Order: sequence, then structure tokens, then C-alpha cells
Amino acid sequence: MRIVASHGAHVTRMAVGLTLGAGTAVVELLCLIVGGLTLLPVLAWPRGRGAVLRPLTAGAHRLVRLERWRLDRFLGVRLPGVQGDDAALRHLAARWPLGLLGGVVLGCAAYGLGLGTFVLYGWLITDIDHPWLVAFSSVGGFFLLFLAVQGALGVASLEGRLARRLLGPSPADALEARIAQLASSRAEVMDVVHDERRRIERDLHDGVQQRLVALGMLLGRARRIRARDPDGADALLLQAHEESRRALAELREVAWRVYPTVLDEAGLRVALETVAERGPLPVELAYSVERTLPRTVETVAYFVVSEAVTNVVKHAKATRVSIHVAWDERELSVRVTDDGGGGADASGSGLGGLASRVAALDGRFTVDSPVGGPTVVRAELPCA
Repeated sequence: MRIVASHGAHVTRMAVGLTLGAGTAVVELLCLIVGGLTLLPVLAWPRGRGAVLRPLTAGAHRLVRLERWRLDRFLGVRLPGVQGDDAALRHLAARWPLGLLGGVVLGCAAYGLGLGTFVLYGWLITDIDHPWLVAFSSVGGFFLLFLAVQGALGVASLEGRLARRLLGPSPADALEARIAQLASSRAEVMDVVHDERRRIERDLHDGVQQRLVALGMLLGRARRIRARDPDGADALLLQAHEESRRALAELREVAWRVYPTVLDEAGLRVALETVAERGPLPVELAYSVERTLPRTVETVAYFVVSEAVTNVVKHAKATRVSIHVAWDERELSVRVTDDGGGGADASGSGLGGLASRVAALDGRFTVDSPVGGPTVVRAELPCA
């Protein structure tokens, strides 16, 4: 049922996006007609041509910004970079036929739906003398609806390809930006690894190592006084046993922070449930992922939640934490919210390291933490 609802929501968003696109196509066509008619008399006059092109270009940029929002919000097309004047005008001139085609396809879909379901409501508005003809028309209507839906999917795909071609960076620029991003992500990941190693060394030195030293001292004292003070030796051995138990617990804690084995054994959901149970604050977990995720995505999602919860416990002065993990079309969405005082530093070592982990998977990481709270940590991890 959730899969059907997800596909239904996707089709609805696409239909709304194409409807808006048909409206903007009409505006774009009118702008081109008015701009062309205004530009034609002054085409050979540089100053006049510039006076006409300036408002036309400004209008093209406004329409392109609207197109970017529409494509991102309803068709899932994200366009990096900012386009120049020529790109905006080219897109204005090239997109309007596609936008109108989308409106025609949606009109066909609506007509097919109405014709296909006429057998259900037609008897309320007219007398049906030939039911078999109505039934045959309904079949044709549903067939038209099917073809229109396929056409709408094709138009949506062409919208994205056209926008990426005209508004996105050139292949050489995209490759150069990708190389720079990978180099930066690699350096950031290496910094995170080194920071993690230093933290593990500090935890072992200040925690486990100190307890092992104390354990050795207790055992040495027990050996020295065992002959003359058996009761004292027994007490020291009891302390040594307790110290070994604490050292083992701290060692397990360090190992858990390095990498939880439950993530491999039972999956992300159980690992996050363990994080919720181990925390000193009430943690509400909402997990709605009905599919198998790549191991790298599960690992990054786990560390995002674990580090975010740790930061809340240490710094936020919160009373409760909520974790929301959901699957949204082609990516995993992770959100951690607390009711603390806000003001979290997104550039700090903890959250900065999470941003590097997410960037290494081409994901998006944001921290919204106004003074006074609440703080919301989001990560969107692509899984395609």
C-alpha cells in the first residue's frame, strides 16, 4: 500500500508540475511574441536593441527562476549553477512548445478519465439507450488515459533533459566541478578519519588504559598481601573484578562508537533502535523504509543519527529527541530533531564530520538551529 501511495503521490506531483508548466509556457510564448515584435523595429539600432533586451532578459531570468522551482519541487530535477543571459533566453525560446505539449497531454488524460468513467455517472445526466456502446467507449477512454499518462512521463523526462542541457553547466564544467568536489570530499573524509582515530586513542588512553593500570595495581597489591592479610587480598580482588567489568564496558562502548556490529547483523532499524535505547534522553524513532538499502548508505545514516544524538546529549540541554527516517523516491531522508536551546555550530568538528560523510555519497546535509531552538539536522542520501 505504501508503494502504491508513493507512486500516486509522484504522479500527482508530476501532473501539478506539468500543469504549472503549461501555464508558464503560455507566459513565455507571450513574452517572446511581445519581445520579438518590439525588437524587430530597433534590431539595427544598438542602443534601442539594448533597451529592449534588458527588460526581456530580466523577465527571462524571473521565468527561469520559476522554472527551477517548478522542476525541483514537482519533477525532481535539481539544476546546479546560475545561468547567463543567453542561456535564459534560449530556454525561454525552446521550452514553451514542450510546456504546451504537456498541457495537451494532461487534457487528453482528463478526457480519457472522464470518458472511461462515464459508465459510472452517465446515467445520472442522460438516458443511455446503448449501454454496450458506452462500455466500449469506456474501454477506449481508459486506453487514452493510459497513453496520456505515458506521454506525461515522457514530457516530464524531456523537461528535465532540456533544462539540464540549457540551464545546467556544460559537460566540461560539470566534469571539472565533479573532480573538484571529489578531491574536496576525499580530503574532508581523510580529516574525519584522522579525527576519529585521535578520538579513539583519547578514549582508550583516558578510559580503558587507566582502568587497566588500576586493575594491574590492585592485582599486584593483592598478591603482596595475600599471605599476611587474606581478607584484604579478597577485598582487593573484588575491586579488581569490578574494575575489569568497568574496563570491559568502556571497551565495548569504544568499539560500538567505532562501528556497531548490530548494523551488519540486524540492519539499520535495529541499530537505530539501539541508539534510542542507549541514550539518556527519551528518543522517539519513526522508521518507514520498506526496502533494502546499500551498506554505505546505512552506515552513513547510522553515524548521522548517532553523532546528532550525542551532540544533543552533550550540548543542547534538551528533554527529548525525535528521529525520522524515511524513503523518498530515490533517496533516504534522515531527520533528527531536539527541543533544546538551539545555536548549534554546523561547522564544528562533529557536525562538520557528518557533512563530509554525507558529501562523500553525493548527499545533502543541513543544520537548522535558530537560537532558542528547536534544532533540526537533516541528511538526504541518494540510493540510486
